[in-house]
Amino acid sequence: MNSPQTPVVLSEAVQHALAITKRGVDELIIESEFTQKLVRSEKTGIPLRIKLGLDPTAPDLHLGHTVVLNKMRQLQDLGHTVIFLIGDFTSMIGDPSGRNITRPPLTREQIEENAKSYFAQASLVLDAEKTEIRYNSEWSDPLGARGMIQLASKYTVARMMERDDFTKRFKAGTPISVHEFLYPLMQGYDSVALKSDLELGGTDQKFNLLVGRELQKDYGQEPQCILTMPLLEGLDGVEKMSKSKGNYVGITEPGNTMFGKIMSISDHMMWRYYELLSSCSLADLAAHRQAVAEGQNPRDLKVALAQEIVTRFHNRQAAEEALSDFVNRSKGGIPDDIQECRLSGAPLGIGQLLKQSNLCATSSEGLRMIDQGGVRIDGVVISDKGLQISAGEFVLQVGKRKFAKILLS
Repeated sequence: MNSPQTPVVLSEAVQHALAITKRGVDELIIESEFTQKLVRSEKTGIPLRIKLGLDPTAPDLHLGHTVVLNKMRQLQDLGHTVIFLIGDFTSMIGDPSGRNITRPPLTREQIEENAKSYFAQASLVLDAEKTEIRYNSEWSDPLGARGMIQLASKYTVARMMERDDFTKRFKAGTPISVHEFLYPLMQGYDSVALKSDLELGGTDQKFNLLVGRELQKDYGQEPQCILTMPLLEGLDGVEKMSKSKGNYVGITEPGNTMFGKIMSISDHMMWRYYELLSSCSLADLAAHRQAVAEGQNPRDLKVALAQEIVTRFHNRQAAEEALSDFVNRSKGGIPDDIQECRLSGAPLGIGQLLKQSNLCATSSEGLRMIDQGGVRIDGVVISDKGLQISAGEFVLQVGKRKFAKILLS
């Protein structure tokens, strides 16, 4: 009879690293393999190579984009090597993940411009000096036609059709271009070229990340582990954060705007943001939960979270000013740094005034805000949708966070 295996006792450092790695993740594939990598790294002193590939297609980042970057920073702080891979080659193919149509490829000029902006914004989260920046054209361009054919021979059409988006498009009769099959192969080949130990991505990238594992095996390498991060819900707490849905917090927005938006999230969603965005330790986070359960006002913790995020993307002074501004608004005050808007055509209908001042996208939206009691002039709620505004200077307010000093002539 075989004697039972002696369980492996992990060091405190490895247990800590594993806990940090798993914090807020959707999946870690395969945890036992990653644990072995951590143990080996501790014994040899050789840091793990951790890869994040990003196609430079949307350089205007919001907090939802930073969830995976935040995880990269946590792993970076543990001493591992993080590789910020800019997919300048794969951008020319276009990632079909989660899409029901072929995405048009970018030009070289668009890619280069977006890449600069992307890394500049990502550096607000990552330690730029300790980040290895690579471009996948380094190894993809030299492959040539022969190399691409050899790479394509390593995967079958049946395996590619396991992708949910390909399957749906095929059943719906929506065209799938042959070059789209190359995208997951090229992303997987990036892992081979970089000899990555762990690759990060959103939940929608799982198929592509698994291709990397399989290709590494084909090339005689130890397969990478995979860590997928969930998609962050927006300010509404329902839909994923998106600029098109208007439920986002942009990382280059003014500190006051960021602060106010974070304060608007629900108490329940606050914990989700803490888990995915904050540098607060797991022990402190548990203590905060206990304090709220015992009666502490969650608003205090929301303030701390808002200050942390504003400090990260701006500075401590901006966070203090944002808090002061928020308190002032909460008391019915007016911010100090509101925009000044010069308009002509008095008398001007209130709907047109709201549109021309850019506080509402359309006059119809402005009238709806009036119905909801969300429009004020010099602090007085406006209820008359037919109101004509005479020439003069006044402060126009929409909702809790939008203000403009109007100079109407």
